[in-house]
Amino acid sequence: MDPVARAALTSWSWRPEVIIPLVLLGALFLVGWRRLRARGRNVGRHSLGATWRPVSYIAGLLVIALALLSPFDTLVQQLFFTHMIQHLLLIMIAPPLLLLPNPMPFLLWGLPGRLRLGAGSIINSLVHKQSPVGRALRWLTRPVIIWFIFVVTIIGWHDPSLYNAALRSDWVHDLEHLTMFGAGMLYWWTVTGAGPRLHKNMSRLAKIAFILAVIPPNMALGIVLAFSQQPIYAFYSDMPRLWGISALDDQRISGVIMWIPGNMMHFMTALAIIFMILSGEGRKPAAREADWGDSDALAAPGIAGSGR
Repeated sequence: MDPVARAALTSWSWRPEVIIPLVLLGALFLVGWRRLRARGRNVGRHSLGATWRPVSYIAGLLVIALALLSPFDTLVQQLFFTHMIQHLLLIMIAPPLLLLPNPMPFLLWGLPGRLRLGAGSIINSLVHKQSPVGRALRWLTRPVIIWFIFVVTIIGWHDPSLYNAALRSDWVHDLEHLTMFGAGMLYWWTVTGAGPRLHKNMSRLAKIAFILAVIPPNMALGIVLAFSQQPIYAFYSDMPRLWGISALDDQRISGVIMWIPGNMMHFMTALAIIFMILSGEGRKPAAREADWGDSDALAAPGIAGSGR
C-alpha cells in the first residue's frame, strides 16, 4: 500500500473540542432518558423510554465522530470523494439520527434539577410566541427560509474559491463543517418536528414537497461535478494522487456521490411519509394549536411541565 494512503488510513484525530461536546451530549441524553423512563413519561403512543431513542441519538454522535475524527478527515486532503462522503455524514446521516428521538426533553432531564428548571425557563421565554425573540425565530425558521439556508450553504461551500480555502485553512474547514452541520440540523428539524417547536408540525404532504424541493439543486451540483471536463478545484490537482485516481475521475466520483446517494435520503424519507399516508397515519386529525402552541410543548414536545 502507498505510504501516504497507509498513514491516512491509520490516522485518527483526537480533538478535544469535538470529543468533549460529543461525550457530554451523549451522557446528558442517557441520563435524561433513564430518568424519563423511570417516570413513565409518554408522548402519545410513543414511549419516551423506548430503547430506539438512545440508540438513534448515540448513533448520530458516533457518525459525527466518524466524520471528524476518523481517517476520513485526513483523506479529504487527498481525495475529493472522501470529502463528499464526510459532508453527507454531517448533513444527511447524523442530523436525522440525532433529531428523530426528539432529544430536547432528554437533554433537559439529563441536567440537575435546578439547572433543568432554569434551562427550561430560558428556552420557554425565548421561544414564546409573544416575545420579540420568539417572533423573530418564527420568521427565520419558516420552511422556505430553512430551504434557502440549506441549499445556499451546500452550494455556496462548493464554490471553487471557498472550497479551496476550506482545504487550505483549518479554521475555514471547521467553519465549513459547522455551517453544513447546522444547515442539516435545521433542515431535518423542520422535517421531524422535534423540539423546540416554533411552528405547527407541517402536514405530511407539505413535508413531501419540502423534502423533494431540495433534490433539484442538489442534483444539479452533482451533475456539474460528474460531467465537468476539467478539475474544478485546484487544490486537488496539486495534491499527490492516491490509488491511481486522477483529479478529474475523483471529481466525477464525487459528483455521482452527491447526485445519487446524496439524494437517496430525500427520496427514502419522502417514500416513508407516503407509506405512512397510505397506511392510514395521514388520516389523523390535525393537532389544535392548544395542543402544540403552549410554552411547554414549544420547548420540548411531549413533556408537560418541568418538574423535578
